[in-house]
Amino acid sequence: MKLEMLFAIVHNSKAAYYSSLIQSHQANFQFTVPAKGTTHLILNYLGLADRPKSLLMSVVRSDQAGNLISLLDDTFRKGGDYKGVAFTVRLTSTIGTLAYGFLSNDKRVKEEA
Repeated sequence: MKLEMLFAIVHNSKAAYYSSLIQSHQANFQFTVPAKGTTHLILNYLGLADRPKSLLMSVVRSDQAGNLISLLDDTFRKGGDYKGVAFTVRLTSTIGTLAYGFLSNDKRVKEEA
């Protein structure tokens, strides 16, 4: 089973919501960092405050990635605080079977004696 890295830029106020949504699609590893949206340059020029964003990075299984992107897209279309951007990048390798088992949420992978 292949893995992909999902990147989602969302409003800070909805970061926990999107994190929970992504986790419900068998994402065992997530990382959230503060971010700025692409409009911050224009808003700063006009003297308007930019709304804080969060960058969510998650490792998801390839078989879940398409459904997850579609679900995120539908949610982004609600508008307001739900707006965001999401995309995936395929991971080409993982070091260690235990790391792969954890990231892919595969309970069959066990530590070798």
